[in-house]
Amino acid sequence: MKSTPSDDSLEKLKSIHTPEAIRRRLQYGPKHSYLRDFIYGAIDGAVTTFAVVSGVAGARLSNDVVIILGLANLIADGFSMAVGNFLGTRAEQELREQARKEEEVHIQKIPEGEREEIRQIFAAKGFKGEDLERAVNIITSDPKLWIETMLQEEMGMPGTGPSPVKASLSTFIAFVIVGVLPLLAFFGKWISPQATFEPFLASAVITGLAFFIVGALKSRYVGKPWFLAGLETLFVGGAAASLAYFVGALLRGLASSS
Repeated sequence: MKSTPSDDSLEKLKSIHTPEAIRRRLQYGPKHSYLRDFIYGAIDGAVTTFAVVSGVAGARLSNDVVIILGLANLIADGFSMAVGNFLGTRAEQELREQARKEEEVHIQKIPEGEREEIRQIFAAKGFKGEDLERAVNIITSDPKLWIETMLQEEMGMPGTGPSPVKASLSTFIAFVIVGVLPLLAFFGKWISPQATFEPFLASAVITGLAFFIVGALKSRYVGKPWFLAGLETLFVGGAAASLAYFVGALLRGLASSS
C-alpha cells in the first residue's frame, strides 16, 4: 500500500513552491548544512575517547589516569580533526577557485572551443537544432554563467561550497560534546569516591547509547533505516573499544611494572 502525503504536508509543499517563495529561496543561493560535519565529528569523538577509556581500563589503571588521558585525547584529537576538516574544505574551495580562473582564461583565449564544449554538453542533455543554439547563445552571452556552467557540467564542481570555518567548528564542537560522554562516569566517581557503581560499565552504557543515537542521525545521509544505522555505529564503536581494551589488558604487566 503506497503512502500518500497528508493534506497538511501537501499544502506546505505547495506554499514553498509558489513563484514568490521560489524567487525568495533562490535569491540567496544554496544554504549549506553543517549537520554532516557535526554527526561525523560526534561519531569520531565517541569512538576515540571510549577507545582510550577502554585501553586504560583494560590495563587497570586508576580513574585519575583515565580522566587525564581521556581529556588530553579529547582536546588533541578534536582539534586535529577540526583542523583536518578545515584544511580539506578550504582545499576544495581553492581548487574550485583555481578551476574558475582557468575556465576564465580558456574563454578569453579560445572562446569558440569553449562554446563547442557548451554545445556538446547540452546536446548530450537532449537539446537539438534551434533550441540547442539558443541555449548555447544564452549561456555564452554571460561570462559568469558560462564559467559556472563549465565548472558544474564539465568538472562536476558545485558553484559554491561550505565555509571551512563553520565546517571545522561544527566538527570540533560535536567531537567535544559527544566525546566527553565516556568520561562522565569517571568524573562522577572522582567527585564521589564512595559511590558504588563501576565507572567503566556505566561509561560503556552511556557511550553505547551515544553510538546508537549518533548512528541513527547519520542515517539521514547514508540512506539506511535509522535502526540499522544506529546498530552499525554501535558495532563499529564497540569493536574499536574492544580492541583498545584487549590491547590495554595485554600491556597490563608493562603498566604495573613501571
